[in-house]
Amino acid sequence: MLEARSDFPILKRLIHGHPLVFLDNAATTQKPQPVLNALLEFLTHSNANIHRGVYQLSEDASDAYEMARQAVADFIGVKDSRRVVFTRGTTESINLVAQSWLRPRLQAGDRIVLTEMEHHSNQIPWQLVAQERQAELDYVSITDSGELELNHLEQLLAQRPRLLAVTAVSNVLGTINPLETILDLAQRYEVPVMVDAAQAVGRIPLEDWAERCDFLAFSGHKLYGPTGIGVLCGRFQRLDEMSPWQGGGGMIAKVGRQSSSWAAIPARLEAGTPPIAEAVALKSAIEYVQQWGVSQIRQHEQELVAHALNRLAEEPDVTVYGPSQAAKRTGVVSFDLEGVHPHDVAQILDETGIAVRAGHHCTQVLHERLGVRATVRLSIALYNTLEEIDSAVSALANVRKVFS
Repeated sequence: MLEARSDFPILKRLIHGHPLVFLDNAATTQKPQPVLNALLEFLTHSNANIHRGVYQLSEDASDAYEMARQAVADFIGVKDSRRVVFTRGTTESINLVAQSWLRPRLQAGDRIVLTEMEHHSNQIPWQLVAQERQAELDYVSITDSGELELNHLEQLLAQRPRLLAVTAVSNVLGTINPLETILDLAQRYEVPVMVDAAQAVGRIPLEDWAERCDFLAFSGHKLYGPTGIGVLCGRFQRLDEMSPWQGGGGMIAKVGRQSSSWAAIPARLEAGTPPIAEAVALKSAIEYVQQWGVSQIRQHEQELVAHALNRLAEEPDVTVYGPSQAAKRTGVVSFDLEGVHPHDVAQILDETGIAVRAGHHCTQVLHERLGVRATVRLSIALYNTLEEIDSAVSALANVRKVFS
């Protein structure tokens, strides 16, 4: 999508005298000019706190905030926008569910099911409540090709755990998990499901999942939007079962000296001044993605990831992790270069302006399963090109030269 590149001002920047090649999009995406404009426009002309003022500026800000909530609902195919709760990001959304919904229901001996490919944000919150309540965590195994062992998943679900927490897409392997099958299995055993959609949003459609799972979370900054804004979408019944995790302004119905009553969903879960400007900019990011089309973005990523897999397969000292077929991945490819630490690979690529991620990518359990401590990860967005993939793979020759 070459024509998209001009919308991203940061791509004009030089790094160490070289054009920026940004291939760390699984960590965060860059922001197009319409999103930057929306943020500045709101702060310049409409900035006020929401839902409290009876003056025009506050009413304008309130309307813009609720329009952003409706835009999110429409984007993920949810009919009732009250099911959309704004948070600071995926991490806060998952912690909110862990503390406000699961914790009061969890008892000693209960089980929570995760997978071996979960990001720490979809692992640590469950560990914390499990340790407090003396519950246990079970992990669904993955195959050597980086896909979930569905037979093992069913065995664990048959034990009727309190919750299944699963990522839609692995941030290391790029694996697109078969959520339709997973949700069918969970429904059969009446197990609630929390879906981490941080790596899926804007890359593959979410409409079929958002209506079916109990909870779904994602972050704005991985959707070409700003940082500091995230979404928790839940079944209305589940959200209504949740007591506040945080107290403050905006989430109350009535406050007394000794006790208080709570506002209706979603306000009950949005204590304090929310990320208003960020929500408005997230709406702009959604409109930007819709302008290109999620299916077209998916097609573009598949073309580039297939090219990356083919190029890396020609490198005899490179090991690639995850599914070998591009159709089973988003635009994420993690690999090892034999004899060189991933941090060294990333640092040398940076010398020519190529930004990739190196480390365990907040998935230490997964890396333990893979038998490596760290990997190099390149991840693709709609503004990346085949030439940039070629540049990154060709730059491995410089790494070999330094460490030969």
